[in-house]
Amino acid sequence: MRLVVIAGAIATLISFLGTPLLINLLRKHGYSQAIRASEEGRLYPAHEGKRGTPSMGGIAIIIAVLGGYFLTHLVTWRPVSISALLVLYLMVGLGLVGFADDYLKIFKQRSTGLRARTKLIGQAVVAFSFAYLSVQFPDASGNTAASMAISFVRDTSIILPLGLFLLWVWFLVTATTNGVNLTDGLDGLAVGAAIMSFLAYVLLAIWQYGQNCAFEVTEFCYNTQNPLDLAMVAAATAGASFGFLWFNTSPARIFMGDTGSLALGGGIAGLAVLTRTELLLPLLAGLFLITTLSVIGQVGSYKLTGKRIFRMAPLHHHFEMLGWPEIQIVVRFWIIQGLCIGAGLTIFYAEWVRA
Repeated sequence: MRLVVIAGAIATLISFLGTPLLINLLRKHGYSQAIRASEEGRLYPAHEGKRGTPSMGGIAIIIAVLGGYFLTHLVTWRPVSISALLVLYLMVGLGLVGFADDYLKIFKQRSTGLRARTKLIGQAVVAFSFAYLSVQFPDASGNTAASMAISFVRDTSIILPLGLFLLWVWFLVTATTNGVNLTDGLDGLAVGAAIMSFLAYVLLAIWQYGQNCAFEVTEFCYNTQNPLDLAMVAAATAGASFGFLWFNTSPARIFMGDTGSLALGGGIAGLAVLTRTELLLPLLAGLFLITTLSVIGQVGSYKLTGKRIFRMAPLHHHFEMLGWPEIQIVVRFWIIQGLCIGAGLTIFYAEWVRA
């Protein structure tokens, strides 16, 4: 537990002190994201006040996460683990894909960034490599960081062949990263919701550490590899996001951009795979799922019936178009995320109690 607290504290401090430096650097060079403006036949929420706000703030989050994790291991002189390195690899890899997208938005002033196909290919390369590496490097007991069994609160009896396992992890990573990316449309909304998800994984991984099969093999122990290190990564990411949120709340002084949203989404998906809680992810990332479904519903309804369900998708922009204040939308959506995570953790704990 001490290591988890240290990792979170270091990451929070790095992010809190480093984000203002990044803001000043980006402002000095005029690196700000293009803002979509309303035009004839296409209305967007009034975000002119956000014009000139620096983007690519995800750089500060990623640096803080890496600093929190590695400095903790350096201070305590403990070896790093494969499981934690895999999650960090997924976050950094997807962060680089997001950085390329932000580069086009900022330097080319193209609000759409990378083409959708190019972004998906970049995400797929990182996701497939993460999935493949996660079932390599067995420990002394022959266990690997991930299991090719589909998991709920622990591994189920459904074991996938390698090809389907790679596709399954790719789907989880792509869905989660794009969910966070779609949610990142209002000041503080996505990063605040992500903090809740990472804190949930801190609790979940610490519980798995205390009941781990590495200490005592029982019928209901957890086979999660290196759960304490996974808790450290989750705590470091939550801490880094906390430090960043201070400057990202309304009115935001910086946006995290795709660099941050893809990295955070990758971290959530990676923790779901390595803690063997894949089917619990829809609850632990509930707001991101709801946001994604609102976009799917909007597009599907328009193509099938010619009518839109919402005034604008993703869902938070619908409420903006209804006249809700931005802060009110953000806080209420955070409440929804908290309720989803509460339900997920309840199911996780109830399974252990019942067992």
